[in-house]
Amino acid sequence: MNPSFPSAPVVERAAEPTEANIRELVYAFYDRVRADPLLGPVFDATLAGRWDDHLPKMCTFWASLVLGAKQYRGNVQQAHQPLAGVEPQHFSRWLYLFLDTVESRYEPAAAVRFMEPALRIAQSLQLSRFGWDYKIPAEQQALLERVAPKRPRPDDGAELPARATGEPFPTRIIGKSRDE
Repeated sequence: MNPSFPSAPVVERAAEPTEANIRELVYAFYDRVRADPLLGPVFDATLAGRWDDHLPKMCTFWASLVLGAKQYRGNVQQAHQPLAGVEPQHFSRWLYLFLDTVESRYEPAAAVRFMEPALRIAQSLQLSRFGWDYKIPAEQQALLERVAPKRPRPDDGAELPARATGEPFPTRIIGKSRDE
């Protein structure tokens, strides 16, 4: 990754995420965040004295995302709104540390299961915080494009599921389509 930041310690890389190794990932990552000269002060300003409550929530959050555990109850946008002093460079550093920690702990196929949601969440938080005119940094967008699942395009000759006009998804979510 970036030689100017210290790399994550070398550990045996897991082929699949489990609740146990997700816990190890979260604790290792936040150890790095707390020690980081840019991120540490921002996180400590909000979480000083509350890390023991916060880290289990983060374990539940990532297990819900990666394992489909569906145990996390919370609003990511709302939780991050009161953080004072957060600037674009904080997102870049957070992403670097997180992706580096993930890569050091998981085989590539498993690592991607963390990377795509992390990049999408960062993008969503950035747009929410800095406004819809905010330009996501090119290197961050390139990372997302590299790890995001590729969806077939109609010009690729792939068959897409039929859907009613006006339905934004292949299956109806709630209510009626505009054609009904």
